[in-house]
Amino acid sequence: MSCFYRLIVSCPDRVGIVARVSGFIADHGGSITEASQHSDLQTGRFFMRYEVRADSINMTHGDFRAAFAPIADAFEMDWAMTDSRDSQRIVLMVTKENHCLADLLYRWSNDELGGDIVGVVSNHESMRSLTEWHGIPFHHVPVDADNKAPAFARVEQLVDDMRADCIVLARYMQILPPDLCARYAGRVINIHHSFLPSFAGARPYHQAYERGVKLIGATCHYVTQELDAGPIIEQGIHRVSHCHTPQDLMRFGRDVEKNVLARGLRWHLEDRVIIHGNKTVVFA
Repeated sequence: MSCFYRLIVSCPDRVGIVARVSGFIADHGGSITEASQHSDLQTGRFFMRYEVRADSINMTHGDFRAAFAPIADAFEMDWAMTDSRDSQRIVLMVTKENHCLADLLYRWSNDELGGDIVGVVSNHESMRSLTEWHGIPFHHVPVDADNKAPAFARVEQLVDDMRADCIVLARYMQILPPDLCARYAGRVINIHHSFLPSFAGARPYHQAYERGVKLIGATCHYVTQELDAGPIIEQGIHRVSHCHTPQDLMRFGRDVEKNVLARGLRWHLEDRVIIHGNKTVVFA
């Protein structure tokens, strides 16, 4: 299996960025297997993602990073260079609905996810058998509606203990506290069961039914302190009609949710998503 160095860049747009970066890679024998660029004409910002075959570079990942640093400084880059062999550690959080959890566990067990699920945290016990059947540790952390702080302190400790790189709210029906959102900014991914910004908050399928919409959807987004308002990674839709009940909408929506979440998570794990303010650039 081929391994890659992934270079992800965000910087002020100016002439010569692509030439300088491509020339640097070529000078070190690098073979570029994928290249994506985008210039935001409204903000004057430039975005780039390159994949380079690791075995084509005549130096280690650390040395390659160090050699690139002067170019990054010259162009005022916010940048990262990752190694595809360094699998990200994922913690899933779930409540009672199992469709997103089951889908991600299936993809993980078939090496389709691009990361390593190291634990599942839930405020209910109902997902324990499914999780442990896959050989993954399950952590039950009940949440007291009148005093949630102890539960989220425990969640934070578990995330630290598992050395999580990414947290996925796979239909975890609790609101993370602001300090947790801030600490893990850009690393917490949620699936919301509506086509945001429509029908944020609770019971979105019932809201959609009452509004008589003809399309329902789901949104994979990063979690911020503002509920259901973080940068959007991916969305999907399903057509409905006046014949469908709220239960039909929920049934259709589950398929959309799990597929949208899986795509969004995989793009995040493959360093295809660059956060730009409250939006994203996605090189899918």
